[in-house]
Amino acid sequence: MPEAESSLKDKLDSIVRLLTRRRWYILSVAVLTVLAVVAVSYRLPNRYTSDATLFVVEQQVPQRYVTPTSTTELADALPAMTQQVLSRSRLLELVEQFDLYSPQRKHLLPEEVDALMRQDIKIEPLTPTPGHKDSNAFKISFTAPRAILAQAVTSKLTSLFIQENLKTREDQARNTTDFLRERLETARQKLDKQETLLRDFKTTHLGELPEQQQGNLAILGGAQRELQNISASLERAQQQRAYLESLINSYRRLMSRAQTDIGASAPSRGATPYEAAQAELSHLKLERAKLLMTFRPGYPDVVAIDRQIAAMQALADSLKPKTTDGTEIAASKPAEAASKPPATSAELKEDSSLAQLNSQLESNHLEIANLLNDEDRQKAFVAEYQSRLNLTPVREQELASIVRDYELLKQEYADLLGKEQQSQLAMSLEQQQAGQQFRLVEPPSLPALPSSPHRLKMSLGGIGAGLLLGFVVAGLAEFKRPAFYTERDVINHFAIPLVVGLPLLVSPKEARGRVTRQIFQWIAAVMLVNLVLVAEAWVYRHP
Repeated sequence: MPEAESSLKDKLDSIVRLLTRRRWYILSVAVLTVLAVVAVSYRLPNRYTSDATLFVVEQQVPQRYVTPTSTTELADALPAMTQQVLSRSRLLELVEQFDLYSPQRKHLLPEEVDALMRQDIKIEPLTPTPGHKDSNAFKISFTAPRAILAQAVTSKLTSLFIQENLKTREDQARNTTDFLRERLETARQKLDKQETLLRDFKTTHLGELPEQQQGNLAILGGAQRELQNISASLERAQQQRAYLESLINSYRRLMSRAQTDIGASAPSRGATPYEAAQAELSHLKLERAKLLMTFRPGYPDVVAIDRQIAAMQALADSLKPKTTDGTEIAASKPAEAASKPPATSAELKEDSSLAQLNSQLESNHLEIANLLNDEDRQKAFVAEYQSRLNLTPVREQELASIVRDYELLKQEYADLLGKEQQSQLAMSLEQQQAGQQFRLVEPPSLPALPSSPHRLKMSLGGIGAGLLLGFVVAGLAEFKRPAFYTERDVINHFAIPLVVGLPLLVSPKEARGRVTRQIFQWIAAVMLVNLVLVAEAWVYRHP
């Protein structure tokens, strides 16, 4: 441990002796370096930086009333805007306008001049204000050889940013409005086409639509009841026709029988049709009595003979003789009947009863024909409404698809219309410069002091650099002229023990000379240090 401490102490002692021996190298080199740096710094041209601060002001109308077309934050919009404002064409226009870089333009290309100007322009966002996540302000600065020139160029750049922001937002609002207007027109055409399709579908399938189903059911029910009434009337007419035909046939049989009786001239037999009808009626009743002995009244044969009896009774009633005033004549006695002259065949043919029955039959035929036509027409009507009801589910599905597309297009049109109106409001707001915009918080400054070169920093750096260079020169001088200054240097160099040592013998004259040199050296060192201090003070007072 003592050996390590001794070695460290020896090294420090050797360094101190080296600095002491070569102090003039270090001091002179350091002073010359400082003076050279100061002189060079004042040879460099002054450059002045003017800066301005722009603040993003939100739109004056609340967003709940007018929604802006752009919600891009400043941090995202600033790079793109910077590229637009600081385009090469605009920068070269500024160079021409303010006559910038006159010496350099003589031998540099436009691209190189553009690069020089970009180096002198700085745009940096500022720290976000409280309550804002992103920065809402940024600073623009420009460096020029003259303060007034830097201020003018900065002012121009500031106005360009403000104008570009207004133009960009207005163009964006206009483009958004134009885009929405085109989309709205397309949606309107689609909606019109869908409305036409819906209208044509309802017109084509009128009566088969779902909303008409209840009406169709009511109409169908009424039509079916009407068809039932027509069928019942037709059935009654057909029964009446059969009844009339039966009467006519019976009447003709009776007429034929009466003619036969007249030809035979048998007084004991009834010669009139009425008497023949009465005889036939008696015969039918006798037959019915025989059937009832075997069958019930509802048996078909019994029902059929009942019909014949009813028809014969009606025929007998119609053939019953009447007086001129319409009263019936009582049944003649056989003797009176025998005394009357027999009726001729011509009188039997021209009997008014047969003509009446034939007239009724013709009317019945006409009624049946009309009822058949009505039945066919009503059946077609019922079939039509039944077909409509059968097609209603199909039309409902088809109509649902058309209506669904129509509602979607209608909703899309309404949404686009609302957006287009909002976009028009936003565009009007931007045109009136009441939207989001840049406001000049700090106008371009007129710099009183140059921003570069930093002479004080350069001079202070020159002191450090001079001392470092002096140490390097002192070391080189030490190694260039090696010498032994202590016993240890000799022992370390020759690696043998020191036998004899001679002390330094100084005469009084040499001692006085040494003192004088030391005084002059101190005076020179103080002067050099003062020179450095004066230079630094000058630099501080005249930046």
